[in-house]
Amino acid sequence: MDRRAALLLALAALAGAAWAERPKVLPATMEQRLLACTSCHARPDRNDAFFPRISGKPAGYLYNQLVNFKDGKRQFPMMTYMVGHLPDDYLREIALHFSQHHLPAPASTPAILAPAIMERGRKLALDGDAAIRVPACVACHGKALTGVEPAIPGLLGLPRDYMNAQFGAWKNKTRRAHAPDCMADIAGRLSQADISAVSGWLAAQPVPPGTRPAAAGAIARPLPIACGSAPEGAQ
Repeated sequence: MDRRAALLLALAALAGAAWAERPKVLPATMEQRLLACTSCHARPDRNDAFFPRISGKPAGYLYNQLVNFKDGKRQFPMMTYMVGHLPDDYLREIALHFSQHHLPAPASTPAILAPAIMERGRKLALDGDAAIRVPACVACHGKALTGVEPAIPGLLGLPRDYMNAQFGAWKNKTRRAHAPDCMADIAGRLSQADISAVSGWLAAQPVPPGTRPAAAGAIARPLPIACGSAPEGAQ
């Protein structure tokens, strides 16, 4: 046997051994099925403008977003491709899985804005601005800004660039939700300076350990602005 034939036989034997070591059937778990999601959205070392964390968000909120991508209300080709043919029941399973998945809180972003701008952001988040008909963030997203069950997301821990991008998408009508689209209405009333202020202030706030969304009854109803994604009676 010449050297070339011997080498080919050796490689074939190695390949066969490697193949034999592979599991014949992957585990039928949600963790295995959703690796494509966790690789971007549920990594301890990633929390950026393109791939925000979804761990621990209310299941109703996550389900709404998956449906919005599927229906074209939110536009991101990768997400549309991944969920476009999934049945609603499976989307609910995905949402429930990630709502019960918790990662350590990401570090907050140090404040890089002028004190007056940060104060404007704090004012909008905690008090709102009646003159431009913008309610306080805490009125809907909860006193601690950690979200409210079953469908209102928390705002702490989100990167400033991500929040700015979402406000821009609402303003430009490339992100939509169930009517009445409360966030699109709010974004339309905010100036770019206000958006920069409130996103900067929110991004600078620390996320308390063990943060969870508040219970459904934690905020006053009716909400200060009609919101199709969090309708009255959704407790």
